[in-house]
Amino acid sequence: MEAVKNAVHENATLWIARLAEAVAIPSVSGERERRPEVVRMGRWLVAHMQRLGFTDVVERDIGEQTVADGAAPLPLPPVVLGTYGTDPAKKTVLVYGHYDVQPAAKEDGWATDPFQLVEQADGRLVGRGASDDKGPLMGWLWAIEAHQKAGVALPVNLKCCFEGMEESGSEGLDALIAAEAQAGGYFDGVDAVCISDNYWLGTTKPCLTYGLRGVSYFNLTVRGPARDLHSGVFGGTVHEPMTDLVRLMSTLVDPQGKILVPGIYDTVAPVTDAERELYKTIEFSVGDINNATGSESALTSDKAQLLMGRWRNPSLSLHGIEGAFATPGSKTVIPAKVIGKFSIRTVPHQDPDEITRLVKAHVAAEFAKLESTNTIAVACDHAGKSWVADINHWNFTAAIKAVKTVFGVTPDLTREGGSIPVTLTFQEALNKNVLLLPMGRGDDGAHSTNEKLDRDNYLRGIELMATYLHEIAAASTA
Repeated sequence: MEAVKNAVHENATLWIARLAEAVAIPSVSGERERRPEVVRMGRWLVAHMQRLGFTDVVERDIGEQTVADGAAPLPLPPVVLGTYGTDPAKKTVLVYGHYDVQPAAKEDGWATDPFQLVEQADGRLVGRGASDDKGPLMGWLWAIEAHQKAGVALPVNLKCCFEGMEESGSEGLDALIAAEAQAGGYFDGVDAVCISDNYWLGTTKPCLTYGLRGVSYFNLTVRGPARDLHSGVFGGTVHEPMTDLVRLMSTLVDPQGKILVPGIYDTVAPVTDAERELYKTIEFSVGDINNATGSESALTSDKAQLLMGRWRNPSLSLHGIEGAFATPGSKTVIPAKVIGKFSIRTVPHQDPDEITRLVKAHVAAEFAKLESTNTIAVACDHAGKSWVADINHWNFTAAIKAVKTVFGVTPDLTREGGSIPVTLTFQEALNKNVLLLPMGRGDDGAHSTNEKLDRDNYLRGIELMATYLHEIAAASTA
């Protein structure tokens, strides 16, 4: 490993230049005009995989995307699959990443061109996709190349699954994974799965992630008059949709974050003593939340309760209202139809279908109390399940040893409040342990302006990936 480690850091300039090449490709999956750039990014990866000696590299066609505006369907970017090594005596690790990125423009508040990687004096590599997820994805390729430059054989077989639609719902991916997980499929024979598409909890200590919340996103529509009305003419004479909507949304959650939908907590998995112990050593403070939000708005001063609220307990957030007057100025309109948007972050063992049933029943009951002539409709726009992994599995044991070797500390074992649905898809389809191995720090600003990946995290992240693969090879599966 010493030779591989040296190769990683001796080639730092090369790895950063490659990241700059990737960042310069504006692979924004959510913008129609940039969909060809997503395809170009996928082909850039294919070229490097072929150069490194991957076998059976394919760009898997997963069909078309139907768009809501009635425009012509969009071809979905291909899922890039590749195999490095087929030795039956070695374990096989499947790694996943995504090569599409969120939209970005200089006028959004970026200090520099978002699609031009800039290395700052403090070591920050600033550019869209640097941390989410181009840097981590490419880390697996450069870990292989570091082995080649050091003259060291890769100790495991590696299979790669790189998609170009993660930022737009991973359309088509679940069906591909289910098909390729079957006997004789591309993922047949995989022993463990590793995903690098998340972040450290803070900025100084590495972590491994074993759980994610699911998400159910709802639209609550209230309809009334046939058209928008003048409040000076009709105010005080009709049931107003906005009034009903605000009253209904106020019944969903209280100011302390407690969800008010009856039955919502009934199936939440109880906290075990072993799980409670994990929170004691996690490097985190209430100040971290306040610093991240820019205000002293934390709901509690208890670290464990705060962390459980962030990733272990369900939460409900109100996101906005569509159809209401929202631009600057004054307009005395009574909107004819308004749509309230909210989501519930779910946890084991909550079922999305049951969550939807409970929400609809609650809203219907509360609406009946208003005695309004308006009509309502509640729809779940999309729902993804939560995920939790076995931290005692040899996959996690290997990763813990790798972090200790590279960083000299025992990583925190964390969950996250967000959702990466593919984790559960891989776990259920393959029936294998899935691990989240983050490269970036908690302040990387993924999806935000001035997204960055620290130079040290990038290089030591490549080293960590390489070390993890060696620990996997040495791990006992008994």
